[in-house]
Amino acid sequence: MSTKSKYLLLKFLKWRYQNISNQQFIRIASAVIGLLAGLGAVMLKNLTHLIQELLEGEFIKEIHSAFYFIFPIIGLLLVRFIKKYIIKKKVGHGIPSTLFAISKLKGIMPSHQMWSSLITAPITIGFGGSVGLEGPTVATGAALGSNFARLFHLNQTTRTLLIGAAAAGAMSSIFKAPIAAIVFAVEIFSLELTLASMIPLLLASITAVLTSYFFFGDDVLLHFNIEDKFQLNDVLFYILLGVSSAAASIYFSKVYFKISAFFRDFKGAHKRLLFGGILLGITVFLVPPLFGEGYSTINNVLKGNIEPIISNNIFHVEVDNILVVIAFLIGLVLFKVIATSLTFGAGGVGGVFAPTLFTGSITGYVFALIINNSNIFSHQLSSTNFAMVGMAGLMAGILQAPLTAIFLIAEITGGYELFVPLMIVSSISFLITKRYIPHNIYASELAKRGELLTHDKDKNVLMLLDLDKVIETNFILLNPEMTLGEIVNNAVAKSSRNHFPVVNDDNEFLGIITLNDIRSIMFNKDLYEKVKVESLMHSASDIIYYEKDSTEEILNKFKMTGAWNLVVIKEGKYFGFISKSRLLTAYRRKLIEVTA
Repeated sequence: MSTKSKYLLLKFLKWRYQNISNQQFIRIASAVIGLLAGLGAVMLKNLTHLIQELLEGEFIKEIHSAFYFIFPIIGLLLVRFIKKYIIKKKVGHGIPSTLFAISKLKGIMPSHQMWSSLITAPITIGFGGSVGLEGPTVATGAALGSNFARLFHLNQTTRTLLIGAAAAGAMSSIFKAPIAAIVFAVEIFSLELTLASMIPLLLASITAVLTSYFFFGDDVLLHFNIEDKFQLNDVLFYILLGVSSAAASIYFSKVYFKISAFFRDFKGAHKRLLFGGILLGITVFLVPPLFGEGYSTINNVLKGNIEPIISNNIFHVEVDNILVVIAFLIGLVLFKVIATSLTFGAGGVGGVFAPTLFTGSITGYVFALIINNSNIFSHQLSSTNFAMVGMAGLMAGILQAPLTAIFLIAEITGGYELFVPLMIVSSISFLITKRYIPHNIYASELAKRGELLTHDKDKNVLMLLDLDKVIETNFILLNPEMTLGEIVNNAVAKSSRNHFPVVNDDNEFLGIITLNDIRSIMFNKDLYEKVKVESLMHSASDIIYYEKDSTEEILNKFKMTGAWNLVVIKEGKYFGFISKSRLLTAYRRKLIEVTA
């Protein structure tokens, strides 16, 4: 930032502090961020569609089937080139990178995330990557919110709120569902649902959806009209759909985690790109409906028009053969998660929201198809209604966001006629999936490391504490060969501490000596040369491992041991001590900061 820009910003900040209250400024900022997030969503969508239109030109259409194989690899190569030579920094995976920024970086997101996804995500998806735009759109909006807050020197709590507002704005713009967007921000980012937070979320959601209407008019992402009303005798089948959705959600999550872990073991980005890109190319070549986001497939399913889906492949499935049709649609569900995981593994940029809707719509449609063609049941179900409700079931299971699923589908349908089945399917799918998959795809890695923000305020405050600020290192070190006289003269006499760590020549922790251990003999000079440290030292009550232990685990160690001080080991070496009083004082300060 130039000197003149800094001067103007400083002048504006002075004026703002004098004329606009903090609450008013946050509301104005939320509206602005909603507008920016909406514009980001418009740009991402238009760039993706532009690339897709260019790739589906007249010349390419003549040899189109062959290019289904090569396009994804070309797209991944372009993304790799842009990351390495233009961005020159890591481009995070949308919502997970946003959650990490909130949990561990105090809501600070790198400035390049405001534009990096705008380039890489459309190329990934436009060239056939089997992922969605929603994650990158949310990440772009969140980065705008974070950097806006940093520019105007807003605190951590406000930064987090503006990130949530940006996320709500992004979702509102994509789906034209402002209420569901607010629920999404609260569920996924664990925001406090208070009046202070609701107003900014609402303002961001409104400005974003108005932006979407301005650029796209009445056009919506998912086209659906309720033709068959909910009937009471359908309840049993919606319960069964909830169970089926849970099974599909568990399959999706487990396969995604396993393939992601497989690619993490690859050494070298080029190997990952080639291996994942080739497999992805083969997959979408054999089954073209897996190419790109898949919203055209979803809309065909919601219309009950599956002929374009099952005929657009090398297998030439007959519509009249219902068993083959069911098998092919189940294959789409099974292979969509594989195609999505391969896209990410090969270095693509995108999100899992669209693949979730894709698998959900087909799961619901296939379920209705099986019931309608079964000899066991004489009941006929609305396949389109079950396809729509199936999307909510997979959202509730995979994303573990049941309220978002209910309100999003309710808003998309333009009414609440399916509200009861949405509640039934979403709640069952969520409860069953949660039992087997503790955390959703976005938050799984953070949760494993104990770095995930949740709606548990106590845990959040503990996790947000900066351990480096509570670790004390000004202790006099002892070695095993030191004598009692050296302890008294070189340690006790020169230190205000009452405990002393014992380490070897490699600074590895061996034990501890406290003032109580030597109190009865410290003035007996006859023992000064006879007694050594190794005969006096004892094991620590417990040990804190810097790289592994979360703040919550550290507090539990204090609780279990009853100790007031615990030693910290970092990279296998002695590092310092944490005292219970210092930790609790830091906790109280952070609690005041977070809840201010």
